[in-house]
Amino acid sequence: MNANAKIFVAGHNGLAGRAIVKGLISFGFNNLILKTRSELNLLDIHEVEKFFHSERPEFVFLAAAKVGGIVANNTYRADFLIENLTIQNNVISSAHRSGVKKLLFLGSTCIYPKNAAQPLNENSLLTSELEYTNEPYAIAKIAGIKLCESYNIQYGTNFISVMPTNLYGPGDNFNFEKSHVLPALLRRIYLAKCIQENNTEAILSDLNEEDLSKAIEYLNSIGVSDGVVNIWGSGKPMREFMWSEDMADACIHIMKNVEFSDLIHSIEIRNTHINIGTGEEISIADLAVLIAEVVGYEGLFHFDSTKPDGTMRKLTDVSKLHSLGYRHKVSLREGIERVYAWYLENSANAKH
Repeated sequence: MNANAKIFVAGHNGLAGRAIVKGLISFGFNNLILKTRSELNLLDIHEVEKFFHSERPEFVFLAAAKVGGIVANNTYRADFLIENLTIQNNVISSAHRSGVKKLLFLGSTCIYPKNAAQPLNENSLLTSELEYTNEPYAIAKIAGIKLCESYNIQYGTNFISVMPTNLYGPGDNFNFEKSHVLPALLRRIYLAKCIQENNTEAILSDLNEEDLSKAIEYLNSIGVSDGVVNIWGSGKPMREFMWSEDMADACIHIMKNVEFSDLIHSIEIRNTHINIGTGEEISIADLAVLIAEVVGYEGLFHFDSTKPDGTMRKLTDVSKLHSLGYRHKVSLREGIERVYAWYLENSANAKH
């Protein structure tokens, strides 16, 4: 993959895609093809086929997907299944027909069974039932893995699947209702600090509100008050977090240095996907403490054990990734410091 290679990043406005674009540019790649949803509808096979026929990208990062939190996944089950299947099928099949040299398909560690042994090894795929709430999304991503493997087996393509762990970083979503746990905690803890410090301007600006009493009333309703931040669950669940730009570097490393043939170790070709993570975990309670240290919040946390904890542990086995020559670089503390600084500079656009 030379600097002038035509590279298509599908989903370049998302957290993962944005990090991949930044990484490619930093490595000197200068011929990137980026299309917004209005410019290229990946759900329309005719548009996708026309795009691949005219643009002829040599390499493809497939980071486009319909994503959401637990409520969205469980509510819009048909949408998550059919839209993700359609995006994957359109892009992967068109990549094959147009002669793409290599494709990297991004999934998620939610593909693994809910009761799989920890840490989550690639070989645990399809060994037992999935977590119910995100089953449609997980099934779509598993289908993407199998589609890549099947094209490789039948047609000799070079399509590789990677499964990133929980990501955070620049461009993350800090919306109270839609964000994942780390950005959600960071914003809540930051606002609790603002209340403690009587930083009225920061509170009103963050909430896009003009009435301080209404702002405080809203924060209290979501468990943020003077000196206390309420957190769902016991605080005991363990989670793994990866700086999005480390994930991007891992993807680029794999695209540059790993072939599908490197991932075949038996006659039956399966589980060739690669976990992308840190192999390190932290409890939700300790994460809250770490964020508080970075933000400068000196109040308390109240863990509401009447609310669900979710899966108690979700750690990836990254031994395959390490064997292929990549290890993450950014520690969790450093990453939180970076994303906090990013949020302070970009909070107006971080609540989509």
